[in-house]
Formats: sequence, C-alpha cells, structure tokens
Amino acid sequence: MSESQAKDDAGRQAQQQRFAMRLSLWFGLLMLVGKTSAWWFTQSAAILSDAAESVIHVVAVVFAFFAIRLSQRPANARFHYGYERISFFSAGFEGAMIILAAAAIIVAAVDKWLHGSALENLGGGTAFIFAASWINLGLGLFLVRQGKRTNSLILEANGKHVLTDSWTSFGVVAGLGLVLLTGWAPFDPLCAIAVALNILWSGGKLTFRAITGLMDYADPALTRTVNERLAVASQEMGFEYHAVRIRNTGNRIIIDLHLLFPFQTPVGEAHLKATDLEQHLPAALGMPCEVVTHLESLEDHGLVHPASTAGAGGQPPVRPPVARPAP
Repeated sequence: MSESQAKDDAGRQAQQQRFAMRLSLWFGLLMLVGKTSAWWFTQSAAILSDAAESVIHVVAVVFAFFAIRLSQRPANARFHYGYERISFFSAGFEGAMIILAAAAIIVAAVDKWLHGSALENLGGGTAFIFAASWINLGLGLFLVRQGKRTNSLILEANGKHVLTDSWTSFGVVAGLGLVLLTGWAPFDPLCAIAVALNILWSGGKLTFRAITGLMDYADPALTRTVNERLAVASQEMGFEYHAVRIRNTGNRIIIDLHLLFPFQTPVGEAHLKATDLEQHLPAALGMPCEVVTHLESLEDHGLVHPASTAGAGGQPPVRPPVARPAP
C-alpha cells in the first residue's frame, strides 16, 4: 500500500468515525427525551434508571466525540507520538460515568422500594421502552462494528455502552411486564436494582480496559499473533529477532524489536531487510501499526548488551527453522 493510499484510508476512517459518533449523539438525545417523558407519565423507578443511563450516555458521547477528534491529530513537537492514547482516557471516563449512573439508580430504587409510590400509564411507558430497546440494540451493534473496522477503541467503547443501554431497557420491560401481570409494585424497584448491577459490571469492565491500556498491558492474543507473523517473516527474510514489545495506542499498535544479523552482513543489506519488515508486518497483521527495529550483530550482541540477551518475557532470540535435506 502506497503512502497516499494509506492517507486516503485514514481519512475515510476518520470520517466514518465522526459520522458514527454524531449518530450516537443524536440517538442518545432522542432516547433521553423519550425516556424522561415516559418516566414523567409512569413514575416508574425502572424507567427512571433507564433515563439516568441515557443521561450518562449523552455526557459520555460528548466527551468521546471530543476525544475521537483529538486522537486523529498528527504528532507534533510537543506530542511526539500524537494524541491517540486519549482513547483510553475516553473509555475510562465512559466507564466511570456508567458506574456513577449505577450507583444513582440503586439509591433511587431502594428509596422507592422502602417508601413506595403509585405507578401510572405503565402500558404506554413499557411499549415505548421496548421500542427504544431495539433501536439501541441496532445502534450499539453498528457502533461496535464500526469501531472494530476502523480500529477505534473510542467508538467500540461507546457502542458497548449503547448495548448496555439496550439490555437495561429490555430488563426494564421485563420488570414492568411483571408488574402489569401480577400487580405487585415492588417488581419495579427490584428490576431497577438488577439493571443497575448489570450496568455496574459493564462500567467496571470498561474502566479496567482503559487502565490496562494506559499501563501498556501485553494482550496475550495480540502478542501471540504478532510473534506468529514475525516467525514467518524471519524465515522468509533470513534474520533472528528478540526483545519484542507491543504497545496499543487505541487506534493502532506500535511494535519494537531487535533484529539480529551475522556480523559480516553489510549495514545497507540489514537496513533494507529491516525496512522491508516494517512495511510487510502491518499488512500481514491486517491492522494499523508502526514497526520500530534495532539492528544487532548475531555473534556478539550478548556481550554488547548482556542484560538484553533474552527478549520480552525472558525469551531467547528466535531463530528461523533450518530446512533439512530430504532423506
């Protein structure tokens, strides 16, 4: 892929991400107005919990929209690696907002359970929440798919938040349906508490993902995939490697590693192979990434760098398999 094609693809992805976030914001505002109206007419604690989740969703989308625009800015003299890691801050902020909403829902539901209040117009309110559930389900699946397709953690996190909102709404419908069928009003706050616990779990997972991203956690599946592709490349290009390190920025991954060549290999030849690997590996992985290589002599790298004779995780240099002659 040429540099101009890569820039065109990046531009298209940026447009798709911004469109998806605008869509999420407008639907979030629509759901907020509708659910607040449904709560006003029914006085249902479960519907109030759903409306509170929509408030959090709108706040989170506004922050995510800002973050996604910032993450697309190029590197400069002040931020040498660009702004992409704002993705993890955005995901963490969204997770914290979800946890806050869950806590508020539980407090309101327990108060209503203890003191009680009259429920009105449950049929209409339940019908509206049921329709909203399906709308949010479709929107959430779209956002998650777009996030994965455009390698945007911000978009994927927002999509998972919308999916959480849809499961919340389905839970509310179930609770209100039980009230309508049995006439037992406590089903309403009990359902709200159950919904809040589900929201709490979702927010906790999202926050944990943000923390691990900021701490450069080495994802085992990604590490395994990268090493598999490197093993194939080393066999084809004739080099050994070690000290592989992987960093996820939220929009792409950065891979740095040491390449080992025989001492007599001309610098120009080794550099040519390193450049070839830097261009080949992103295509082999099928994801945006930057590859940074460091050239070393195979024979004496252990003497020059005694502390780095093992790669990341204590692994020795990886040697390509030697072809054996057929018997």
